[in-house]
Amino acid sequence: QHPLQQMAFQSSLSHRALGRTKSSPAGGVSPINCALMHWLLWLSAGLVYDSLMLKHQCVCGNAHIHPEHAGRVQSIWSRLQETGLLSRCERIRGRKASVDEIQSVHSEFHTLLYGTSPLNRHKLDHKKLLGPISQKMYAVLPCGGIGVDSDTVWNEMHSSAAVRMAVGSVIELAFKVAGGELKNGFAVVRPPGHHAEESTAMGFCFFNSVAITAKLLQQKLGVGKILIVDWDIHHGNGTQQAFYNDPSVLYISLHRYDDGNFFPGSGAPEEVGSGAGVGFNVNIAWIGGVEPPMGDVEYLTAFRTVVMPIAQQFSPDIVLVSAGFDAVEGHQSPLGGYNVSAKCFGQLTKLLMDLAGGRVVMALEGGHDLTAICDASEACVSALLGDLVGDYCLSLSKDFLLCVLETSQHWPCLQTLSQTSGYVLMETPAGTQGQSEKDEAETVSAMASLSVDVEQPGSAEHTETSRSASSNH
Repeated sequence: QHPLQQMAFQSSLSHRALGRTKSSPAGGVSPINCALMHWLLWLSAGLVYDSLMLKHQCVCGNAHIHPEHAGRVQSIWSRLQETGLLSRCERIRGRKASVDEIQSVHSEFHTLLYGTSPLNRHKLDHKKLLGPISQKMYAVLPCGGIGVDSDTVWNEMHSSAAVRMAVGSVIELAFKVAGGELKNGFAVVRPPGHHAEESTAMGFCFFNSVAITAKLLQQKLGVGKILIVDWDIHHGNGTQQAFYNDPSVLYISLHRYDDGNFFPGSGAPEEVGSGAGVGFNVNIAWIGGVEPPMGDVEYLTAFRTVVMPIAQQFSPDIVLVSAGFDAVEGHQSPLGGYNVSAKCFGQLTKLLMDLAGGRVVMALEGGHDLTAICDASEACVSALLGDLVGDYCLSLSKDFLLCVLETSQHWPCLQTLSQTSGYVLMETPAGTQGQSEKDEAETVSAMASLSVDVEQPGSAEHTETSRSASSNH
């Protein structure tokens, strides 16, 4: 490994040292930081994809009645080729995750059940699988195919290889970013994974790719602190379960909750972690339904006032993103219902790149409207490549700052926000303030819909309270 690659990973504090150097006029640039900056600038974004994942299809052959189908990743990959983004990135070869790697999160039974093909299963101890697999776990669907449930289809011949390829591809990409071989990256993978729990497949998911990757980064590479941001419109119940008592992994989810009436029903604000992990599970649970639907203002507000301050205080060594795009406009309930723009997700990606020295690894989760997920993927990869530039600013109203103050009473890392008014909330070029009054009013309304628990990690006594910030109109 190149010495500068070792430097980029082994110094987990390097991104903070670089930040101080850049922000301090009086500070000189040390030779090691100068070399690291040049190396990071040289590094490219990575993309990973493998056609093996296309074979995970219902045997009925009708993709129109199964939202999670091969056309999702095919379309995204084609879009990245057509726009020239693929040629600007480094293509990473995917691989199938091993059984041992998957068992870092999932039980042995679950791993063998979904991770072995019928050709290899006869070699296993049948006691581990508790008899013939088809009689135990699967049901015949109305379409004539086989599934774990009505949504989560299974192809006995091909699905095991596809789901292992999805996991292994995310692992490969993340290891190259953590090891300093790539600046950041995007994994075009399927099936998704954030609903998969230790011993349960659900919601199109079998193995939790992001959770497994986080575990292996810590176990194999010794990565200290990992931030997982999950912006799929559905709560990542499996990821939350995997790290619920782990203070070294900060899980932040932004999702439609509707008081537990939206799939999967988990992700309440008061679900803040347990034991040593109390406070390191943050659920930004939208409760307002879809009248009106959440949009850019709400997501950017949540990022600026909650996600980024908490993440900066946590100071992760790498950022993993469960990048579901079913909140993008074009997705109807129950698979969506919100009107976030594709471009907004590019802006959120850009914000996350300020963390962990820019080491951001994104893995596709949900999203089923082909135009929407292609637009959003294009925006995110563009952001990873540094294409989103410009000065975005909006003058904030006094009412909005009062809302920030309300939240900051419970998160000390948010308190400085109430003293300042120069935060990026809308993607508005400097000098164009024609929509400012409308934007400010929408921002205040957004805070009224924002519900997060305010548990504080590291305090001697933990109290569980849930607040919704509201305006003073």
